[in-house]
Amino acid sequence: MQTETTLRKFEPPLVEKVLTKVNSLKEIGGIALPPDYSAENALRSAWLILQDMKDKANLPVLQSSTPDSIANSLFNMVVQGLNPAKRQCSFIVYGNKLTLQREYAGSIALARRYSSMKNIYAGVIYKGDVFEYAIDTTTGMKKITSHAQRMENLDDSKIIGAYAVVTFEDGAVNTEIMTMAQIQKSWEQGPTKGQSPAHKNFPGEMAKKTVINRACKLLIASSDDSVLMEPGEDGRIGRVKAEIEAGANQGELIEIPEEEHIVAIIEPLDPPSPAISPKPESKREWKKEASPKEPGF
Repeated sequence: MQTETTLRKFEPPLVEKVLTKVNSLKEIGGIALPPDYSAENALRSAWLILQDMKDKANLPVLQSSTPDSIANSLFNMVVQGLNPAKRQCSFIVYGNKLTLQREYAGSIALARRYSSMKNIYAGVIYKGDVFEYAIDTTTGMKKITSHAQRMENLDDSKIIGAYAVVTFEDGAVNTEIMTMAQIQKSWEQGPTKGQSPAHKNFPGEMAKKTVINRACKLLIASSDDSVLMEPGEDGRIGRVKAEIEAGANQGELIEIPEEEHIVAIIEPLDPPSPAISPKPESKREWKKEASPKEPGF
């Protein structure tokens, strides 16, 4: 279409490169995006957000971050079917590398998209609350049997835990429960170590986000498309079947400790030559060094 061609002329080179990679994978059946997801719109939204972002040194992230890390973050966003305009994900800078972090709204969206989850809501448990739950010994699923709360208990300095209740299309209900100690341990894995203004000023809301993330994480990872969204047991992210069968190399993984597991993929521009069969020095796959002038797609 002429309109699409006109729009493409204004795409930044890096966005165009990621979009070309995504489209090429779609053509060979190597990636399946949700029918209601527009990769182009998400990429344009991300680019607008990145243009205004600055790192700790007050430098534009598009200048201080490596092209590879920017391309990888954008590609990771599209593979997961996330849109930063809906606050489903955010971008974080570590040194000279840009990374993608899935937010709790993104976790809910993916859990609904890739599982039978119907709805999810969370609650905070304060000191003085009467909170009881039971465990179904045949399924291991938890169910809250009582939560009585008084107004005078609503003190964010006295939070003792939080829970998320997940309802499914078939009527099943499961509950994820975390103590405040567990929640704080989770916060310590993040870049602010739980010391951000949001954590300090709104610990109750942040506690609910944390327990929602945990409840959704297993649903996403255990879905049929989990290999496209979460790392496997060996820490490597699942590659698309077509590329594995074609013998393309799997590139390098950059793993950043976060409250949610963040993985960025660096892929070389071309697969290794069939005439060359380099042996890996370790269990990690052989990789070709990306050109310093081009992102590693």
